[in-house]
Amino acid sequence: MELISTEKVRGKVGLIRFRGKKYPVLNSKLLGELASALSEFDSDDEIGAIVVTGTDEAFAAGADIKEMSDKSSAEMLKEAFIDLFDAIRSIRKPVIAAVSGYVLGGGNELAMSCDMIVASETAQFGQPEINLGIIPGAGGTQRLTRAVGKAIAMEMVLNDRRLSAKEALAFGLVNRVVPIEKYLDEAVDLAESIASRAPIAVRLGKEAVNRAFETSLSEGLLYERRLFYLLFATEDQKEGMTAFLQKRTPKWQGR
Repeated sequence: MELISTEKVRGKVGLIRFRGKKYPVLNSKLLGELASALSEFDSDDEIGAIVVTGTDEAFAAGADIKEMSDKSSAEMLKEAFIDLFDAIRSIRKPVIAAVSGYVLGGGNELAMSCDMIVASETAQFGQPEINLGIIPGAGGTQRLTRAVGKAIAMEMVLNDRRLSAKEALAFGLVNRVVPIEKYLDEAVDLAESIASRAPIAVRLGKEAVNRAFETSLSEGLLYERRLFYLLFATEDQKEGMTAFLQKRTPKWQGR
């Protein structure tokens, strides 16, 4: 790994950092390394949740324009760049973005691809692609609209409106906003808390919430109910309910 670093931190938390630049930019190499690191943590039984972060100055200041400026439509279709964003969707464990400074273009799309976002007070979110004569291509028109609503998304996509961290919180784009010296610790704390829960229930809970954005309410309710019943076949369900009745802390086995 040249453009990211990985480590296991408190509890069962896997931490992935972008490195090498004060203002990380997203290119095929970085996203490929990120996809590999996420997959490795997802397969590691000692990891229960994952945090992805950049620098204090920028989570990611957008895509690498030099890499794509001379590409044709056909060449862009062959590139794996945008497809790599979809790799995050295949991760079964919760992924939390810890963001600060610039969270722009592909950086905002990457953060929104994660399950939760913890932001520093300095974070500013935007989709400035219109300034380059293009539009967002990795979820910026879709996930953003679902998060902040049509009116604000239109202004961000069509007129490069930036959201402050407080605005992003008010519009529901992020989970919480904390001082810059605490945002990474806050994200790790959140990941550690989630990682201490019943692993299978966490995985299926993530699936169920994501399903709500991809189906009708009636279909989503049926999907949720099936997962609910399925969990009664796990040892963790028996342990969780027994521990509750015995007024003790459950010991999760992940099976």
